[in-house]
Amino acid sequence: MSTKTYEIRTFGCQMNVHDSERLAGMLEDAGYVRADNGREMPADVVVFNTCAVRENADNRLYGTLGHMRPQKDVNPNMQIAVGGCLAQKDRDTIVKKAPWVDVVFGTHNLGSLPTLLERARHNQEAEVEILESLDVFPSTLPARRDSAYSGWVSVSVGCNNTCTFCIVPALRGKEKDRRPGEILSEVEALVSEGVLEVTLLGQNVNAYGVEFGDRFAFGKLLRSCGEIEGLERVRFTSPHPRDFTDDVIEAMAETPNVCPQLHMPLQSGSDRVLKAMRRSYRSERFLDIVAKVRAAMPEAAITTDIIVGFPGETEEDFEATMEVVRRARFSSAFTFQYSKRPGTPAADMPDQLPKEVVQQRYDRLVALQNEISWDENKKIVGREVELLVAEGEGRKDAETHRLSGRARDGRLVHFTPTGALDGEIRPGDLVRTTVTRAAPHHLVADADISGHRRTRAGDHWEEGVRPKTSGVSLGLPSIGAPAPQPAAQQGCAC
Repeated sequence: MSTKTYEIRTFGCQMNVHDSERLAGMLEDAGYVRADNGREMPADVVVFNTCAVRENADNRLYGTLGHMRPQKDVNPNMQIAVGGCLAQKDRDTIVKKAPWVDVVFGTHNLGSLPTLLERARHNQEAEVEILESLDVFPSTLPARRDSAYSGWVSVSVGCNNTCTFCIVPALRGKEKDRRPGEILSEVEALVSEGVLEVTLLGQNVNAYGVEFGDRFAFGKLLRSCGEIEGLERVRFTSPHPRDFTDDVIEAMAETPNVCPQLHMPLQSGSDRVLKAMRRSYRSERFLDIVAKVRAAMPEAAITTDIIVGFPGETEEDFEATMEVVRRARFSSAFTFQYSKRPGTPAADMPDQLPKEVVQQRYDRLVALQNEISWDENKKIVGREVELLVAEGEGRKDAETHRLSGRARDGRLVHFTPTGALDGEIRPGDLVRTTVTRAAPHHLVADADISGHRRTRAGDHWEEGVRPKTSGVSLGLPSIGAPAPQPAAQQGCAC
């Protein structure tokens, strides 16, 4: 009997990308192998890990499932599974709209996927299993990591906030925190396989510790990460301004491997709109955090999320947002036009804005932020930066004969690979170079490289292997072959 292949298509935020690593780990433990991207035939199992944050998420999923139907007709033994936030929301509606789907599972029972596939295959009928609370904590499940040099590590799942525009708490449940020792064991396991950078994940990452009664737990966790030998970069996403405490800022500034980067969602600069959103902070509180971060880390890059056109937003409200953007001087911003999500309080609010009004305001905000981003990036020109060489970050790299990497502050830099090289530069290697030009969304470094450090992560990338964590907190990871995955979008967290 031939080995069955699988493919996972991920939509949405970083949490979904990390969940997909868990799904891949479980499928491989069950005997599946990842399908070759260059294949002509579809995989034996195709898994859609869905997002429900944007209004068009439903249309995108059902449109994609529609395209899958002819393949299913040709190969009835192929299985299609739908999981993630949209599956948690739509449940058996998915198999009613797309009866060729074999399995539907939610955000709370990722570990059920292999069993559900086998049951659907045996019973010759669709299996729909949606739980209302976590079956097992996702980090106890095996994971096939996508990157040789950078890894996601969940500190918590779920969210205790009640933002009126957000459907995530209803789909991912109340916040559940991992114990610090479990988190640090997973980080150490990744570093033992050459991973240089970890990103600590949570829907509201700086509320970490609420479940076991330590409001200073996140700052302590950052400092503990600083003690892990071989871990060169630590990032986290996304914090909530309400829970942002001075001890976290101090930990960021005083822990050398914590990157000078902060992504903190603003959502609106209008206090009236923030109240309607149930955001539990006001614009001056947000700006005060920004000022404290910059005082502690003058070169920190601060990014944000902003929603334009929330129900009832007036021109005065929008101008308040523009003013906060001018004062905060974000290095970049993920800007969204308000998207009505059924099941959220905001969906039923009066004074939903016309599309043309929202579009006009959105265009003005994007233009302002692009101008600020460009001005802030120009300040970097002439500065030497350390880059972690990345894979797939530069769409024009082949055309321009450049490579791409991320600076410690998270900025994307396209660089010319000439100068003091120690052999060929690989994703996962570290280089030092000088920025020569700025654009709103990236930097260019066409100067000769002043330093190149080959790394174990680069070795693993070159060998075509990636870490696989077992899901046992103190267990050691193993190595396996990768497949490229799409980039995650920001903006799901609060």
